[in-house]
Amino acid sequence: MAIHKCFISFKMEDEGYKKDIQQIEDIQMIDKSLDIPINSDNPDYVMQKIRDENLKDSSVTLFLIGSYSAESLGQNEQYYIKKELQASLYHSQNHGRNGILGIVLPEMYEKIYKGQYICNICGKRHNYVAIDDENVIKELSKNYYIEKDHNSCAWQEDERYCVLVKWEDFVSNSKEFIEQAWNKRESPIADKITVYPK
Repeated sequence: MAIHKCFISFKMEDEGYKKDIQQIEDIQMIDKSLDIPINSDNPDYVMQKIRDENLKDSSVTLFLIGSYSAESLGQNEQYYIKKELQASLYHSQNHGRNGILGIVLPEMYEKIYKGQYICNICGKRHNYVAIDDENVIKELSKNYYIEKDHNSCAWQEDERYCVLVKWEDFVSNSKEFIEQAWNKRESPIADKITVYPK
């Protein structure tokens, strides 16, 4: 299994987890978070600048999902992580898009993994995974539950661009989950992603 260069998108409150990831030997990191707003109304320029200066030659973005990464906290509060994920999803002239691996931090397990329910359409059990504005920014949720051409009562793994993993599972087998996210870059679902979700 190849080693893929990774960029970490995180809130400062979760910096301790970022440092823990940097201690994992199998992960090669690009460590240059976006910390200054880019003064331009040209979205292509903004995306290219972030790709060139921050994400560089990374191919997978690790997005830490903690208590402060929700869309509901506001656009201004989430400016940096939203731009980092948009640039990760953006396919530019010089760079392909990154795979996205959402890592659910322990304090979010109960808010996101809510058990199972019986579907009133198919009668089968489905997992209830709350990837929504109360827990994550739209750049993750809209590319986890991709609605374009979706017409069944649940999403299968090949119908999602973003990969999701619990922190403890990531730590025990990080290379496998990074590889899953990396493989999404060339999969058919990559044609249905949304870079600027509303």
